[in-house]
Amino acid sequence: MKKKAKQFAAKAHEGQKRKNSDAPYITHPVRVAERLEAAGFREELVCAGYLHDVVEDTLVELEDIELEFGPEVSRLVAAHTEDKSKSWQERKQHTIDMIKNADPEVKYLVVADKLDNLLGLEKDLREQGEAVWEKFNAGREKQRWYNKSIASKMYMD
Repeated sequence: MKKKAKQFAAKAHEGQKRKNSDAPYITHPVRVAERLEAAGFREELVCAGYLHDVVEDTLVELEDIELEFGPEVSRLVAAHTEDKSKSWQERKQHTIDMIKNADPEVKYLVVADKLDNLLGLEKDLREQGEAVWEKFNAGREKQRWYNKSIASKMYMD
């Protein structure tokens, strides 16, 4: 199932590039999934790592994920999917609110995603400087607020 998820994500993200880079977009979900797999998580979560952006960034719908990978993978992807019809602020606030009471696997998926994004941002800042922020929907301060807010909601009682 992991190989199928990787291929499905690669096809869905075909032609897309990473922000601030010419790297194919699929490099990001592959790193997220590989990080989850290296940490020993179950197959469904690794598959969700590959698929975590397909619904919000491509024409794939949650029903397609459920049909191809089952309800558990679909549930994990759905928990991590933002509604792009809403403003940046609304989408990010929803994620912050959701993460506080999310089950641990959803939190692991979000952490793997955010870690990869932050490592990419660090590299881009070293290579391109402040011009990096011009490609974001929200600038440095809003990005800082968002990432700090996510981190503060990760604590599990």
